[in-house]
Amino acid sequence: MNKTFLLTGGNKGDRRGFLQHAKNEIGLYCGKILQESSLYETAAWGKTDQDDFLNQVLLVETSLPALALMKTILNIEERMGRVREEKYGPRFIDIDILFFNDDIVHEQALIIPHPQIQYRRFVLEPLNEIAGNFVHPVLQKNIHTLLEECVDKLDVKKI
Repeated sequence: MNKTFLLTGGNKGDRRGFLQHAKNEIGLYCGKILQESSLYETAAWGKTDQDDFLNQVLLVETSLPALALMKTILNIEERMGRVREEKYGPRFIDIDILFFNDDIVHEQALIIPHPQIQYRRFVLEPLNEIAGNFVHPVLQKNIHTLLEECVDKLDVKKI
């Protein structure tokens, strides 16, 4: 079995409802959710003139290989109404693979670990809550250290 950390988030509509729906879908189609962070309200990153996001990190045990997991996640997003119109634009749901075991994957359709983890406080805060000692397989630093070193100062509030 594989262990993967997923980030869920969204800033349109019933944000809590969409995150709960995504969590249900992940449990049905991806694998067993072993841990989940608190919900975090976060300022928009990348395109800041939009509503705040709700984000949550999930630790999932899955039998799927990484590429199959990515395809499954994209199908969940599509079923939930995700339309990719604008980079960093508003969305009902976004599900990212942060880590997959300790694997390093560089495929055209998938890069693991997610290449922006260390720059995003909205990822590091919930990840630190459930896996502060997890070591980033490329950077060779744990999540707690990456959070301490993160220069992103956008507002991230545990709710």
